[in-house]
Amino acid sequence: MPHTASRYLAEGPRVGIRPFTLDDGPEFTARARESKDLHRPWLFPPDTDEGYAAYAKPLIEDPSKAGFLVCEKDSGDIAGFININNIVRGGFQCGALGYGAFVHAAGRGLMREGLDLVIGYAFGPLGLHRLEINAQPDNVPSVAMARGAGFRLEGFSPDMIFIDGAWRDHERWALTVEMRATSDPAFAQS
Repeated sequence: MPHTASRYLAEGPRVGIRPFTLDDGPEFTARARESKDLHRPWLFPPDTDEGYAAYAKPLIEDPSKAGFLVCEKDSGDIAGFININNIVRGGFQCGALGYGAFVHAAGRGLMREGLDLVIGYAFGPLGLHRLEINAQPDNVPSVAMARGAGFRLEGFSPDMIFIDGAWRDHERWALTVEMRATSDPAFAQS
């Protein structure tokens, strides 16, 4: 059987990550509408065609951003998304992660697997040294995902981001290449 190139940038046992495309709009927005109760009050992914185009276009075209869809390998269904925003090069080599699961995939470990793949891709092909996550302290699943992926809590920022009509407090979590290598021997060898 001839080898065919994967449609994914990286693959784990159950998920693969791939870049956003404009053609993903119908599935993404349908999943966002299905997941409103899961996301509120933390997250507001686009749920219209126009909103999706405005959201996805910078993730596709702007070099200071990298957007990844986490897809179930068997079906190709979008389980969620992980974006690296505010990528700064030069001496910093850092980016800020944001993520969200869709309701059909929540609680199944798919996003955690996807986050590991994005971290590997960020520290590998993207050449980043540090990733940061800013999570609202009461968003227990988001904080658990940061902690479970080996991020360390570095601080607390009151009134940091304007979300849902108010300035929200956030915890600041970070992971560096060196921390990842220490916690994951397989990563250190790659």
